Amino acid sequence: MTIGGSIALIIVGAILAYAVDFDLSGVDIRLVGVILMVGGAIGLIIGIVRIATARRRPPPPPPVREERYYDNDPRRPY
Repeated sequence: MTIGGSIALIIVGAILAYAVDFDLSGVDIRLVGVILMVGGAIGLIIGIVRIATARRRPPPPPPVREERYYDNDPRRPY
């Protein structure tokens, strides 16, 4: 889950928990909102931790370029 998706879950959950006044039989809208907010918060924390650990890694070493020069002079002994 990305950080944007986590923030979207938190927003939708807050709207359901605090702004919606609708009753469904067998479903508690406030509880669904709280569950979405908690899931979004957990996803946000995991996303931030992943970004923080990815930036700590050292960059890979530069590639090695190997060049060979051959001398094909027949007068020169090896």
